[in-house]
Amino acid sequence: MNLTIIAVDKLREAYVRDGCDRFATKLAPYLPVNVIEIKPAAMEAEGNAMLGRVDPDSVVWALDREGDMLSSPGLAQRLAAAERSGRRRLTLLIGGAEGLAAACLERADFRWSLSPLTFLHEMARLIALEQLFRAVKINRCEPYHR
Repeated sequence: MNLTIIAVDKLREAYVRDGCDRFATKLAPYLPVNVIEIKPAAMEAEGNAMLGRVDPDSVVWALDREGDMLSSPGLAQRLAAAERSGRRRLTLLIGGAEGLAAACLERADFRWSLSPLTFLHEMARLIALEQLFRAVKINRCEPYHR
């Protein structure tokens, strides 16, 4: 399975870019990562642009503060189920400062909340990548300490 992240806006902070690059590199042997960045616009336009880039054969997860919160083992189980689905791609939708358009949430197979806290959308991308790496390691019964 491959991972595509479709996110609104570029990563502006160097430390966030570095962290995302680090975890994308660590994930690559297990879950190759492709990132598509959408230009910020009105939420509906962002949503249309995002949905236009979703591969029809994707399992789609949307980051949504109203979504389901998972433990790390729970995320690992959810990832394993996506891998067993027979679809070749997991697509993660990450909205901008205002969140995701309703059409993106409706398209999602799963709505994932990282926390009841509100994060910058840049930080949400970093946290999601780190948690996906942790989930891969859990599924492979490998330790995760660094």
